Amino acid sequence: MIVLFALRDMFHTIWHPSGQGSLSRLVIEGIWRGSRLVRRRSNQTSMVGPVALLAVILTWGLLILAGWTLVYWPHMAEGFSFGSALNPSQRADFVDSLYLSLVTVATLGYGDIVPTYGWLRLAAPLEALIGFALLTAAVSWVLQIYPALARRRALAVRLALLKRADAARAIPTLDSSAASTLLDSLADELIQVRVDLTQYAETYYFREVDATTSLPALVPYAVELARAARTAPRQDLQLAATVLEEAVGDYAHLLRQQFLPSEGTTDETLQRYARDHGHSN
Repeated sequence: MIVLFALRDMFHTIWHPSGQGSLSRLVIEGIWRGSRLVRRRSNQTSMVGPVALLAVILTWGLLILAGWTLVYWPHMAEGFSFGSALNPSQRADFVDSLYLSLVTVATLGYGDIVPTYGWLRLAAPLEALIGFALLTAAVSWVLQIYPALARRRALAVRLALLKRADAARAIPTLDSSAASTLLDSLADELIQVRVDLTQYAETYYFREVDATTSLPALVPYAVELARAARTAPRQDLQLAATVLEEAVGDYAHLLRQQFLPSEGTTDETLQRYARDHGHSN
């Protein structure tokens, strides 16, 4: 049951469309809350996400190791044969079970303890397969998360550059279609980030020290751009502004549902989002 629980959590965290397993969420949220207790939070911010990922992977590994140890332990005396180099007087059933589970899940297979029962001879290779699956899942998880983080940071940098250029002041007066194209592209990128956050909920817990790469610090500027563009006389620009504002509102709704459970307007949610990541607007 322990092994199946760990495998279920791995599946829901990495491959299930809804995002995150219950155990991994508890581990990540615990580390997130713990990091907020650190006084000099700015020095700890960028490490919270990677440490949380490592903690979840270690938790999965420990559960699988413990579960298989409990499978071997009751049968250690009579269900296994031992190599001649092992000293019988120094043997301990639990330690031997833990050792066998560790070398099997790590796919080392030293061969000094060998199962003799038929079903145990099938169980040991199965544990090795699960150990290989754990390694594959960990690599797959990292390869999935960091592209999503890169897209989020790229959107933040783009908003930061627009803010430096004071685009909100200039955008209502532009006569070309470039303004509506700009807002449409921002809406598309924000929709992609929203999908990433749904699929990989753990990306929420990655903080950025630099406000230039922090979407929580800069997403309110997308609202400012949209509201400025809605005062323009051109209908295509007004439509693009409405779509962008709706995209931000949908993103804020997701934040309220999964991470910031409280009622409030889009502006209030975005303010809490920024504060939760160590930024203020």
